[in-house]
Amino acid sequence: QVQLVESGGGLVQAGGSLRLSCSASGSIFSINRRGWYRQAPGKQRGLVATITSGGSTNYADSVKGRFTISRDNGKNTIYLQMHSLKPEDTAVYYCNAQGRDYTWADFDSWGRGTQVTVSS
Repeated sequence: QVQLVESGGGLVQAGGSLRLSCSASGSIFSINRRGWYRQAPGKQRGLVATITSGGSTNYADSVKGRFTISRDNGKNTIYLQMHSLKPEDTAVYYCNAQGRDYTWADFDSWGRGTQVTVSS
């Protein structure tokens, strides 16, 4: 079983910055892809950014140039550095990880989410 724990959310004024962290633990043999997704009230959960085991990144158009996803493989942790935050970035941010555990089973795990609120 793989557990993901997010941290770093909070309340920030428009134009401000926040850094989210997500640590992974459990029976992890390998992780192929990790990412951040967000869900605003009344909307579906959508992609923010992903990073593969090879280091390739992908961003939603709405956050390109403002958000940066990074990883620390030694700590099994990923980060989302967010700058120039806008009220429309307000959402619950979820961490995701896809990989394989030590039983050789694939996993697709989610964290419980962390709230980011941007005031205007």
